[in-house]
Amino acid sequence: MAKSTAATTRKPKTKTTLYDVTQYLKTPEDMAAYLDAWLEEAPDDASGIARALGDAPRAKGMTQVAKDAGLSRESLYRARSTDGNPSIATVLKVA
Repeated sequence: MAKSTAATTRKPKTKTTLYDVTQYLKTPEDMAAYLDAWLEEAPDDASGIARALGDAPRAKGMTQVAKDAGLSRESLYRARSTDGNPSIATVLKVA
């Protein structure tokens, strides 16, 4: 019985890369549109909105955002961590 060539032929593996939205958030307009999209498409997804609020500063650079907001970089990282609970004042400083 002859072997089927289809059974022995291997498909090449697909190469994947990590997607990082911050690579596409280049301007303040990009960041605003991204946040608007989250608020429009998933207004009840608090964790997703919180993540989006953290993506914009990460795209700009956490050190620069912290400096502009008058916060320490560590405070900014702590505020946007999964255990963080930033005050509205912190959010407004960063925005």
